[in-house]
Amino acid sequence: MIVVTAPTAKIGRRVVEQLLDAGESVRVVVRDPKRLSPAVRERVEIVHGSHRDAAVVDKAFADADAVFWLMPSDLRAPDVMTAYVEASRPGVEAVATHGVRHVVGVSALGRGTAVAGRAGNVTASLAMDDLFAEVTNYRSLANPTFMDNTLRDITAILGEGVISGPLAPDHKLPLVATRDIGTVAAGLLLDRTWAGFADVPVLGPEDLSGNDMAAVITDALGIPVRYVQVEAASLETAMLSFGASPGMAQAMADMATAKIDGLDEGVVRIAENSTPTTFRQWCTEVLRPAVDAARS
Repeated sequence: MIVVTAPTAKIGRRVVEQLLDAGESVRVVVRDPKRLSPAVRERVEIVHGSHRDAAVVDKAFADADAVFWLMPSDLRAPDVMTAYVEASRPGVEAVATHGVRHVVGVSALGRGTAVAGRAGNVTASLAMDDLFAEVTNYRSLANPTFMDNTLRDITAILGEGVISGPLAPDHKLPLVATRDIGTVAAGLLLDRTWAGFADVPVLGPEDLSGNDMAAVITDALGIPVRYVQVEAASLETAMLSFGASPGMAQAMADMATAKIDGLDEGVVRIAENSTPTTFRQWCTEVLRPAVDAARS
């Protein structure tokens, strides 16, 4: 039995689909089962609730062979350690109690870099990894920025022809598609011959700058799009406007500053950590349909 948390999120949905396609028995922890597709609901065991809840994970992890762990951000949490580390403790305790042998978690690049200790959400994610690694065999999916974050810019793309970010326009960094993260996670859950703790970098196939991304989006959508650099502090203001607590808003700015200072640049891309989906392919297959839907 493999347990999947956050099964309606982009990554979790991909994990569930691939595990079911492989013939695995899957149990999901979900707050709203109606958000699962009918085809998935018919094929999985459902534990209703939040995986932040000790009673829920205790029930879900009983007799589990492996767990996929994705802790969503909580904008209302007072700080990132509460949002990621403290929220994960019930899951860690349930893993230990039930003797779950393998856990694959969604985390971030940055371990071992000079800025890892002041990187906001990433700092907390790495600390979350450490909790699980103390009690079971654990693989941390060390991810850079998601290509899918560009979906948040659809209004600005259509209204102003702009995407924005805190990095200099020509600062190249890795990007990854969430669907590829799900594929890597499913592969680890299916092949549980590994032991101990390790980071598994998931770098995508290429490094791109903001200017590079804007050029690809322009080609994919057929409309002019340019990249605009913004101050990292402006992300804090934006997060506050979305209802984030001051601590969570500050963490977003801290993470952006750490990326400027090299957080995502500590791992060399090799065949084993390079995933297939290019940003151009992602724009064609994911962004363009989303933009077309927003226009209609």
